[in-house]
This record gives sequence, structure tokens and C-alpha cells, in this order.
Amino acid sequence: MTKILIEDLEHILIHTESLWDEMNEKRIFITGGTGFFGCWLLESFTYIVEQLKLSAQAVILTRDPERFKQKCPHLFNHPALEFHQGDICNFVFPKGEFSYLIHAGTSTNARLYQDNHLGMFNEIIEGTRRTLEFAKVSGVKKYLLTSSGAVYGKQPDTMSHIPENYQGSPDTCNISSSYGEGKRVSELLCTLYSQEYGIETKIARCFAFIGPHLPLDIHFAIGNFIQDVLAGKPIEIKGDGKSLRSYLYASDLMIWLWNILFKGKSCFPYNTGSNKEICIKDLAELIGKMYEVKVNIHQTIQLEQKPQRYIPDIQRVIADLELTQWIDLLTAIEKTVMWYKYEEVS
Repeated sequence: MTKILIEDLEHILIHTESLWDEMNEKRIFITGGTGFFGCWLLESFTYIVEQLKLSAQAVILTRDPERFKQKCPHLFNHPALEFHQGDICNFVFPKGEFSYLIHAGTSTNARLYQDNHLGMFNEIIEGTRRTLEFAKVSGVKKYLLTSSGAVYGKQPDTMSHIPENYQGSPDTCNISSSYGEGKRVSELLCTLYSQEYGIETKIARCFAFIGPHLPLDIHFAIGNFIQDVLAGKPIEIKGDGKSLRSYLYASDLMIWLWNILFKGKSCFPYNTGSNKEICIKDLAELIGKMYEVKVNIHQTIQLEQKPQRYIPDIQRVIADLELTQWIDLLTAIEKTVMWYKYEEVS
């Protein structure tokens, strides 16, 4: 492990240590355990189990265990982890009881579904339904759904930060709403199963993130910029750079998710992300200045158009769970770039 990752895992432990007693002698089932969220869930779970000397096991659903073994051999071979091969929509239920379930198993790679929005919509809903059915029969008490800020639809121009009680929604006549609407239905399924079967269903509405394991070659702007830096190329902005985003570092994300799973209220969504906004142009110029690379903007800024916003209000998670953003954006960028540079030479 790199020094950076160990520092991050220590940071997660410091801010979650009081939560873990209830995990001792228990099992947790995790979907999406081999993606960005999943790698961090497994890194933090194994580190904390070791440090606190817990007897706990995680079973991870994956389509391709061998591929993950090549990617993260230290995790694949960890004694606290077991990998269960299967598809999110129809996996065979592992035997035995589980106390917890984290469902993070939906792809956020838009390119995989650009010609199959119906496939994306079906996978999100059927995957959630399948995991809830498994939770019902395996004795799960606490279930966490990683939902998305996409459930709100387009953020109004007049709303600087979008709160959980905003009643907006994706445009159901636009096929690009498949992801957000699928997550909305998933949240409703959680509420229905909670009412019918008594499962505590926790919901994290996730926004944008940065950190080691983040894919650099898909549609995440900050990942694309870091990829340009690592390649020694100019940073390319395909739009006009006016859109506003915010980024939570991965170790803070893990602190939030573990707290929501263990302590969050059932059927009570929590926005999960940073509330510190930055426009894409300023983000690119910040990274460009840090690493002395040029920034190219491909479209002229239209001053009369208001920028698109995707910024959460996080007062609920602050008030209810006493969480905050500990890692600032500059540090998050430095940590991520250093990790990827280490990966290149190791």
C-alpha cells in the first residue's frame, strides 16, 4: 500500500471507530465491491477489521472475480473477504445469515449504456429488487443504497444547493433520465421493503467524488483532467467550462457511507458530497497551475446562459450525523495524482 492510502485508511478509522463494535461476529454483503466505491469499501473494511481485531466477514458480489484478483490482489486474498460470482439482477443467494448489505452495484459509466438506456434502467431497478429480496431472506437488519443526486433532475438556476426535501425529478420524456429515474424507483423500493419487512433501509444520494481508484477515462471531468496531467498533455474542456460541481474525497466519502449505514435513519435520504462549488473552467485551471500544463477550452462561454449546477445541500448529514468535509479539494487532487503516479511505476 502507498503511504497516501494508509493515511486515508487511518483517517477513516479515526472518524468511524465508535461504530464498529456491532459488526463483530457479523457478515456484510456488498455489491459493486470492485468499482470505485467498492474498492474503498473493501480497503476500509479490511483495514478496520485488522486494526480493531474484529471477527467480521464481507462477501462481495462480482461478475469477474479473476479480473479483480489481477487488479487488487491484496484485497482478493484477504481472509476477511469472500467473493461471490454472479450478476446483480439474478445472482444466486449466498447461504447463511447477513446483518448488513451495501448495494453499490450500478455502473455509473454512461458510455456503457449510451445505446441501451432501457438496459440501464432495468439493471438499476432489478438489481435493487434482487438485493432487497436477498436482504429479506438472509436476515439483514441494515441496508444501504448508494443512490444519486440525479434523482432530483435538473437543479434549478435559482437554487445554489439542492436539499433532500426538493421535490423535483428527472424528465421522464428524456431517455437520458434513465439513471436518475432508476435510482428514484430504487429508493421507493427501499421504502416499500422497509415498511413490509422491517429492514432499516438507508439512502445515500451521492454526487461527485475524487480519489484513488477513480476511473480516469470515462465521463468524470476531474478524472479526465488528471489523466491529461499524467499523460503530460494539455487539459481539454470539451464544453465552455461554466458548469458548477463539487468534489468529496474518497476517504471522507467512506466515513459518510459507514456512518449512514450504521447510524443513519431509515427511509431518510442523505445528500452525500461536498457543498463547496467550483466551475469546471476554474477546476481545470487549478489543476493546470498545480502541474504546469495548458488548459484548452473548446466552446466559447455564453454569458447569457446560466451555468448548470450539481451541488448538494449537506445540512442534514451535518446536523443528524455530525459529519463534515475534512479533506479540501487541493489536497484531494494532490493525493489522487500522487497515487496514480505511484501506480504507474509500481
